[in-house]
Amino acid sequence: MSRLENKRYYDDFSARYEEQRGKPYHRFLDESEIAAARPYCEGKRVLEVGCGTGLVLEPLARMASFSAGIDLSSGMLGKARQRGLAVARASATSLPFADRGFDCVVSFKVLAHVEHIRTAVAECARVVKPGGHMVLEFYNKGSLRRMVKGLKPRQKVAAKTTDDQVYTRYDSLADIRHYLPEGCTVEKVVGIRCLAPTYHFFNVPVLGRVTVALERMLQKTSFSRVGGFLVVVIRKDR
Repeated sequence: MSRLENKRYYDDFSARYEEQRGKPYHRFLDESEIAAARPYCEGKRVLEVGCGTGLVLEPLARMASFSAGIDLSSGMLGKARQRGLAVARASATSLPFADRGFDCVVSFKVLAHVEHIRTAVAECARVVKPGGHMVLEFYNKGSLRRMVKGLKPRQKVAAKTTDDQVYTRYDSLADIRHYLPEGCTVEKVVGIRCLAPTYHFFNVPVLGRVTVALERMLQKTSFSRVGGFLVVVIRKDR
C-alpha cells in the first residue's frame, strides 16, 4: 500500500475531523493535553505546531498572552480561523518564526506523523526562548495501545485512506531524548491512556466514566510512562 502525503490526508480528513471530537474519548485526550500544557502556557507566548482545527489551541489561547498555530492543511486551518485563531500554513520542519520568539511550543497528535523528527524538534527548540518549554506528544513504542494497533487489521481513517497509508512512528522515551538538540532536557513526562486497550472503553456509559477516572489517576503516577501517548515537557536551558 503506497503512503499518502500528509497534507493530502489532512485536507481530506478536515471535512469530518470534528465529527467524533465531542465524544468522551477525544474529550479525555484533549483535556489531558491541555492540562499538561497549562502550567507552561498561562500568561505566555505560545505556538502550537500542528494546530488542526484549533480544538486545543482555542483554550490555550484564552490563557496565553499571545498565541499562534501552524498546520500543513488548508482545510484544517480554515476551521481554526473560524474560531478567531491566528494561524498560518507551514511545516513543522520549517517554522516561519524568528528565533526565541515564544515561551512555549506545544504539539499534540502530530509529531508521530512527521518523518524528519529531529528537524521538527530542532525547529521547535529554535523558536523557544532560553528558560522556555516545549510540550510535545509522541506515540509510545512500549504501550498497550501500540501492541493492540499492531494486531488489528488496517482501519479506515478518511474517505479514501486507511491507517497504514499514513506515516506513523512510535518512540520510546530514550528515542525522544536522542531527538533533542543540545541545551534541551526532559523535565517531566505525562502518559495518556495507560490501560484501556481500545478507545471504545471511554465511550460506553458508566464504563467510560470509570475508565476516565482511572486513567486520570494513573497520569499522576510513574505508571503513566506506559501511556499510549507520551506528553514530554522539555526545558530549553540555552
